[in-house]
Amino acid sequence: MPTSLLPQLDQELAQAADPLAAFRGIIARSKTILADRFHAGDSVEDLVHARSNFMDQMLQRAWRHFLSSDDNACLIAVGGYGRGELHPASDVDVLILVGDIPEGKQAENIEQLVTFLWDMGLEIGHSVRTLEQCVEAAIADVTIVTNLMESRYLAGNETLFRKMKKATASDKIWPSDAFFSAKWKEQKARHARFGDTAYNLEPNIKSNPGGLRDIQMIGWVVKRHFHAERLSELLHRGFLTETEYHALKAGQFKLWKIRFALHLLTGRHDDRLLFEHQRSIARQFGYCDADSNLAVEQFMQDYYRTVMELNRLNEMLLQLFQEAILYENTPCATIKINNRFQSCNGYLEVRNNAIFARYPIAILELFLVLQEHPELQGVRASTIRLVRAHLHLIDDRYRKDIRARSLFLEILRQPQGITQVLRRMHSYGVLAAYIPAFANITGRMQFDLFHVFTVDEHTLMLLRNLRRFSVAEFEDEFPLCSKVFKQLIKPELLYIAGLFHDIAKGRGGSHAVLGAEDAKAFCKLHDLSDYDAEMVAWIVRSHLLMSGTAQRQDIEDPLVVQGFASQVGDRSRLDYLFLLTVADIRATNPKRWTSWKSSLLNRLYHSTRQTLIRGLESPLGQDELIQAKQTEARRLLMDQGFDSQHINHLWMGLSLEYFLQNDPEEIAWHGDRILSESDFSKPLVALRKSVSRGCDEIFIAQNDRKNLFAQCTALIDQLHLNVLEARIQTTDSRIALNSFFVLEMDGQHMTPERAKDAQDVLQAGLQNASATAPRARPLPRRLQQFSSNSEISISQDLHKHHTRLHIKSMDRPGLLSLIAWVLAEQGLRLLNAKITTLGAMADDVFTLTDANGQPLEDEARIRQLVEALLAQLDSG
Repeated sequence: MPTSLLPQLDQELAQAADPLAAFRGIIARSKTILADRFHAGDSVEDLVHARSNFMDQMLQRAWRHFLSSDDNACLIAVGGYGRGELHPASDVDVLILVGDIPEGKQAENIEQLVTFLWDMGLEIGHSVRTLEQCVEAAIADVTIVTNLMESRYLAGNETLFRKMKKATASDKIWPSDAFFSAKWKEQKARHARFGDTAYNLEPNIKSNPGGLRDIQMIGWVVKRHFHAERLSELLHRGFLTETEYHALKAGQFKLWKIRFALHLLTGRHDDRLLFEHQRSIARQFGYCDADSNLAVEQFMQDYYRTVMELNRLNEMLLQLFQEAILYENTPCATIKINNRFQSCNGYLEVRNNAIFARYPIAILELFLVLQEHPELQGVRASTIRLVRAHLHLIDDRYRKDIRARSLFLEILRQPQGITQVLRRMHSYGVLAAYIPAFANITGRMQFDLFHVFTVDEHTLMLLRNLRRFSVAEFEDEFPLCSKVFKQLIKPELLYIAGLFHDIAKGRGGSHAVLGAEDAKAFCKLHDLSDYDAEMVAWIVRSHLLMSGTAQRQDIEDPLVVQGFASQVGDRSRLDYLFLLTVADIRATNPKRWTSWKSSLLNRLYHSTRQTLIRGLESPLGQDELIQAKQTEARRLLMDQGFDSQHINHLWMGLSLEYFLQNDPEEIAWHGDRILSESDFSKPLVALRKSVSRGCDEIFIAQNDRKNLFAQCTALIDQLHLNVLEARIQTTDSRIALNSFFVLEMDGQHMTPERAKDAQDVLQAGLQNASATAPRARPLPRRLQQFSSNSEISISQDLHKHHTRLHIKSMDRPGLLSLIAWVLAEQGLRLLNAKITTLGAMADDVFTLTDANGQPLEDEARIRQLVEALLAQLDSG
């Protein structure tokens, strides 16, 4: 261990004229020894304490080198170092406590000491204070009193150290009740900074909910109130059971091991478990890829399960501390609820500690009672512990018990509290016990940027979103969803589908198909009718259908809508599927939900509903739809003063596809701009906010030329706008009409000022007919961890005589411009581009033809196109 280096250090110090080199050399060797011992499998607890002990020896020797025993000062370890815990790159926090404000030689010596410590290569966090200054600072800041509470004497005047400990004790400042309240408030604020979830994609293993700081929080309260130095005191005082204590210590050691490995890997003090580190540490810890579960996903699932348990223990202990510290002299005001439960100071508790052993069904009843009594603030920690202790009673026999089945369905049928009790059931382990397949997705992450939550957290977020559709105060968020939800006869079917929609992830095969089988079995077990069971199974099996159709196909095409409606079958299924789809997309990555996606789904819902009302056997014809659009657009244009002859002349040069793709308002807006302009040798650029599509539209009309579309996309990329869809039309008179549906990168509409700037940039940029080919740009750091080869597939739309190009590639700035340039260089005409980003991946669909307007059918030509695209897409 590093302390074995001390004799060598002392020998070198005795011989060296300059001690700095000796200190630096020994510290460097100590780091190598610690790393070697860690990789050899030594206990991380021993290593963390060993580094602290070694650092004690280094600082004591440095102190003696600069200060004498006559100096009225002492060196004190504080913070994590004060606890005797130092990871490889942890800060070495010290307090230099002085009897009086340093002056003269003493001030010079202290300054030289601090400089020397930095020059040794240590990350020193230091303060120099008198006793009075320590007390004053501690009174003003609970963080400082916490550091002093964990302080440890290292060198110098020990009497001064003891005076400081006595002056900052809980009987002098910060009594335990005030200290506990302040630290609890501090923890709540810290959790809020991390979104109140332990399931962040790149978690901070120290500060995230369930992280090391939560364990330290427990230790601080134990030390301040009970004057105990070890967490094991919680055992002796009855705050923790033996099992809970071992879970707490095991969780701490697991996080210590990850943190130790992280510091060695990065060589710096960084507690963020970034994507690039997750893979490396997973391999280092011996995780191996499986068919349906990557090594990094297994490692992170273990991590998430650990912090989930630590978060639960933290919450339970803080509630127990609250009762012991804040309510110590407050008697429990009990109110009987029924023969099994009562309220104690607003918290639900059992009336008899043996109730779950005698009547296990009461475990589920507890959650129904919470829903029926919204005045309750929660569940007492002692009752939570009893629930956890009796989870083994929830077995197959329990699940088949009609009382349990009835209670679970009753919970889902309650008018309020469904989201909260399902979260509690999950936190207490009841949900995974009652639905065993749920245990498989607990803590399961998917190593991508698309799914920002673990599968269990995503599922609970989805259910929360579904519930918001039923709450009147949230109707303004999603008016259509709220309206549709009110029409549901059995909302519980939607909740069951939500619980099961992703439950088969990580099991291999289609999770939608496997999940549908699980859902149907659950419904049959709970005596739902065959119709209801099949409805739930269909929703689960088809839960990706609507989002895929809306985001990847042309939903303005009557044939696409007809095909989707045929798969749905009836309006009841459409209602359930629509609501689940909206809730699912929002729960996958809330930051990527936009008004554009909302508009796509709303439009598909409305058009599909109309198709189902009309009857699948009587589809809306293309000619009929175009005629209706033209009639309304003509009325709008004529209201603006354009005559029918000019309108007809313009429309005669446009394809039927143009009228299918655009709304009457869009057709009229385009027509207004085109008919008001005569010279298209210069670009016509117009922008507007499209309320119906939930985005902004950029419309560009200009005489067609090679690479015009690619140049447009390059300029839009420079403006840092997110292109959602692009439509390309060329009139018979060779005027290119390019429409781009865009939003800001944060999903918001452009401000009027921003729109004007964009218009000016496009207007100026498109004046220049010459353009250089764009280059593939390097992937950002986060995307590099998900790098994969691009996938290209080509299919033919024989009905429309078009070719569909489907590209899956790593998303990056300028990707659309890169693709557009290749297509132009290949002599192809691009008609439409549907842009979808799924985390790190772009999943785009392009509709194109050759230069003569014919589909691309020649195999050699197709092969040439694919090779040209791959050469550009995968070159970065």
